[in-house]
Amino acid sequence: MADKAKEAKEDNGEERPEWTGKLDFLLSCISYAVGLGNVWRFPYLCYKNGGGAFLVPYIFMLAFAGLPLFYLELAFGQFSSLGPVSIWRISPIFKGVGYAMVAISMMVGIYYNVVIAYTLYYLFASFTATLPWLTCNNPWNTDACIQDRSVLSANTTNTSLTNSSLINGTAVNHTGVRPVSASEEYWRNGVLQLSEGFDYPGEVVWYLCLCLLLAWLLVFFCLIKGVQSAGKVVYFTSTFPYIVLTILLIRCSIMDGAIDGIKFYVTPDFSRLQDAEVWGDAGIQIFFSLSVAWGGLISMASYNRFSQNCYRDSIIVSTINCGTSIYAGFVIFSILGFMANEMGVDVKDVADKGSGLAFVTYPEAVARLPISPLWSALFFFMLLSLGLGTQFAIIQTIVTSIIDEFPERLMSKRMLVTGLVCLVFFLLGLPCITQGGNYMVELMNDWSAGFSLMLIGLVECVVIAWIYGTDNFFRDIEMMIGFRPNRWWWLCWKFLTPAVLLAILLFYLIGIKPAIYGGRLEFPTSGQALGWLMTLTSLVVIPLPGIYYICKAEGTFMERVRKVMKPLPEWGPHLEENRELDERYSKKGIPLADYRDADNTPNIA
Repeated sequence: MADKAKEAKEDNGEERPEWTGKLDFLLSCISYAVGLGNVWRFPYLCYKNGGGAFLVPYIFMLAFAGLPLFYLELAFGQFSSLGPVSIWRISPIFKGVGYAMVAISMMVGIYYNVVIAYTLYYLFASFTATLPWLTCNNPWNTDACIQDRSVLSANTTNTSLTNSSLINGTAVNHTGVRPVSASEEYWRNGVLQLSEGFDYPGEVVWYLCLCLLLAWLLVFFCLIKGVQSAGKVVYFTSTFPYIVLTILLIRCSIMDGAIDGIKFYVTPDFSRLQDAEVWGDAGIQIFFSLSVAWGGLISMASYNRFSQNCYRDSIIVSTINCGTSIYAGFVIFSILGFMANEMGVDVKDVADKGSGLAFVTYPEAVARLPISPLWSALFFFMLLSLGLGTQFAIIQTIVTSIIDEFPERLMSKRMLVTGLVCLVFFLLGLPCITQGGNYMVELMNDWSAGFSLMLIGLVECVVIAWIYGTDNFFRDIEMMIGFRPNRWWWLCWKFLTPAVLLAILLFYLIGIKPAIYGGRLEFPTSGQALGWLMTLTSLVVIPLPGIYYICKAEGTFMERVRKVMKPLPEWGPHLEENRELDERYSKKGIPLADYRDADNTPNIA
């Protein structure tokens, strides 16, 4: 054990940390992959894309794109014990892919904690006898506020209220006003203090600033010791949401209208499968749901023991993740069915997506349950657990990437690096909690990831399967878990998964539309430009390191390209005792960079 610990140390004498137990890693992966999107995005996509029929493309994309990439990233990170940037010793020309992963994680990490800050505010607001978003007699309410959403539904085809409309609980003679529910006014006016548009940022909302500060303090203290502390917190963040979901499902399923909501959710419309957009939505959702190509899976797997069964873990986490999405859909639509029954409207009139579903529709629904403050507190505490679990992994990915690039200097200063990252991200998040900040949050949510993720996933798959070679990768996996992947994974990584990813990219490009806020307000030119800038930021960094390494190498252009495509001599397992398991990495064997050429076979598999 002493020799092993000694060999695990970096050049400065600091040991690279590991998960303290197998369950720590498994629960961390579940906590990372199962996030807010499982609760507010997947159920809406089912409703939008044919109900139960949507499971057909969803499972297809899981089998041919999501699961193969999930397994690939876990094996990739575990084998090398490196973060998403340093791991590209496998092929330095593609190191920009690692930088792109970190760039996406940075942008998402900034706005994701703002969403957690919103959740904290709603959680605190739940500790009251009467939930504040249920009535129209508050300082933030306007003349357009209605407590009876059936009035809102009745006017969906007419955007103004007429003489017989109910405003603030009173029939008035007032025209030209779009009716707004009490919960929406609380969200827009009471919480966000939303400005007129993207070009009007306004002032920092002080109570949201405090909630954001608290959110970052929670992240910092939970990651203060890296994976050792995070690995313990996830025992709660990965399990508590299932307890709350189950309680809500049992409670709401016996309420009037719940069955109608569930029927609305699962009733299949197979004619929708003829629409390419449905398949594109399924592919994009798999990417967001499993969190592949973000760098987080590579980062978390890099702290595994070398012999951890990453194949088993990938199957378990992927199954639980997708099962959670489906399970959450039953919970959400039983709530929406009850809400629709209470209001006397159709389920489709209360179904929404994104933040509108989480902070407008859900709060209104739980407010109608008996002992509503209790249900509200449980619901938002569940959202907090889901959000923090994902945020932990995002920040851990960034911290790991920084430390792995400068291990001699920073391995012993992990707490300091984590603190500085949290501080800088808190400051960068301040524009998102101004009066116009929610416009920025929605813009970042729609444009910071998406196309970039799918391109990264495609490049990652091609590099490992075709440049590094599936034979090499299979031997690496066999070194860790004792057996080689079967022919199915060879077929996926070489052909099926790249083909499916290309198709998803095409669906995504075809479906690109101008950035819109709340389904109604189109962003100005400055907002559209910023959205594209966020997308291009993670794309531009992909070729830059490759260009640098080609310029730095010697020989003709093609000789330089071949040289920087080969693995570096230090590529391989972190511990010397594990390198001795295969002649490609052993000091006694042939360096991997020369292995295939020495065998008189082409370097590109």
